[in-house]
Amino acid sequence: MKNILVNGATGQIGIELVETLRKKYGQENVLAVGHQRMPSQDFLSSGPYVQFDTRNYSEFESAVEKHKIDTIYHLASLLSATAEKNPELAWDVNMNGLRNALELARKNSCALFFPSSIGAFGPTTPKEKTPQVTIQRPTTIYGITKLTGELLCDYYHNQFGVDTRGLRFPGLISYKTPPGGGTTDYAVDIFYGALKNGEYTCFLKENTRLDMMYMPDAIEAAIRIMEAEPANLYHRNAYNITAMSFTPKELAEEIKKHIPSFKITYEIDPIRQSIADSWPDSLDDSAARNEWNWRSEHTLSSMTADMLKNLENLLSETR
Repeated sequence: MKNILVNGATGQIGIELVETLRKKYGQENVLAVGHQRMPSQDFLSSGPYVQFDTRNYSEFESAVEKHKIDTIYHLASLLSATAEKNPELAWDVNMNGLRNALELARKNSCALFFPSSIGAFGPTTPKEKTPQVTIQRPTTIYGITKLTGELLCDYYHNQFGVDTRGLRFPGLISYKTPPGGGTTDYAVDIFYGALKNGEYTCFLKENTRLDMMYMPDAIEAAIRIMEAEPANLYHRNAYNITAMSFTPKELAEEIKKHIPSFKITYEIDPIRQSIADSWPDSLDDSAARNEWNWRSEHTLSSMTADMLKNLENLLSETR
């Protein structure tokens, strides 16, 4: 990777990925692309930034050619809960943006990273230790676009030789960026509630178990798979990766170890609950471990302590 483009750069993953890539490869070698959400002044001053919609092929093409891009991290998409509210827009953004990215990767010999998700699975998928290769019948538009994206990346690799690579992310937890409309957002919101009000009302049932990952692990995985030797990548476009699996109740209990007075209540959102119920409880990431030596570092305990510490510092700066 020499000249990298990250679209969706102002989203939950993008902000931290751009920051890490710039430290690793140089500030001027990582072009951040945003659309609607304006980044902070610190972000804007840290390296090149342009704003356009990835559905606009000509603007996308201009950025790739002008900056001599050789690696694209295609992060731009509508997330699960937001997508369910506007399925037509979700298909348009998630699929047409990816199609443009793949075409530009093909024409310009770029490597391309595509983030899939546990949302690419469905209620008929085995829920415990979900295998790398298994039945995938997602019941949400978000999941359908992620599964289609996996297959489309496979197609471009097999038919045109495009160096496509990807991960199935679990729910991601970060203190640096706010949630973006996902079903697993409670696992970020709960920390804000704990620190601001000493309480939190969760939109999922207390025993809803989902796979989760702390953002530093997710960023490390996204970079490491793009640095991996191509010959080692058998599955290539949709590796299961995981770090921890917990319920809202278990997360609340972990927070109580630091804030004993913390209280959690539940007001169930039927849409997000039905989405969560269709997803796996835990993933088998042995393929990623065997093929490119993937290892997560953070546990529920270490993630909780780090989230509370860093988020408290951020909140105190804004008071």
